[in-house]
Amino acid sequence: MFFATFVQAMWRRGSIEAIGTFVMVFVGCGSVALERSPLEISLSFGAIVALVIIAIGRWSGAHINPAVSIAFYYRGDLSSQDTVAHVFGQLFGALLAGLALGGAGPTVRNTSWISLIGIEIFITFALMASILLIIRKTDQWIPIAIVVGSSVAVLAFLFGAYTGASMNPARTFGPNLISGDGAMIPLYFICTTIGALLAVRVERLIRTTSE
Repeated sequence: MFFATFVQAMWRRGSIEAIGTFVMVFVGCGSVALERSPLEISLSFGAIVALVIIAIGRWSGAHINPAVSIAFYYRGDLSSQDTVAHVFGQLFGALLAGLALGGAGPTVRNTSWISLIGIEIFITFALMASILLIIRKTDQWIPIAIVVGSSVAVLAFLFGAYTGASMNPARTFGPNLISGDGAMIPLYFICTTIGALLAVRVERLIRTTSE
């Protein structure tokens, strides 16, 4: 009975995250494949993230980002079981989107490796910080979606030309793996996860100081 419940829970949450991540990667990377302007691409990513949060947030939290799920696990908000379900679901959804796009819209590096590491850590930190800030103020999905989607759009617009502004291992995983440019995937996964974890760490320090 326990095993059946465990599998069912993993399947449900993982499937929801897979669907949300598929839609996010397909629309966002699709705008890259269509060679839209940097502003249009940034708005596409921001808008689809916001819409996905509104659509599935009540069921899985709509993380659609392994770095975010791992950070919430570190924060104590997500069980190990659900974290595994989220991450596998997100990567699978991104892979399907990458296949559907034929590998179009991969994350592309246009700066030094050192700059890439610094930028991806910083922008994922900023994204996770915006998430933590808004969820401390409200549990309503529409304002959460607006804040998080806006953060994605702004950060993507400011830093997309340099690192692709991934902020999300899944966004890089699917398109890059299918396009044959998978060598960068581990680095993006590590940098974005570090950035998200740092945001949680800073939040803890602020709480401790204020208390």
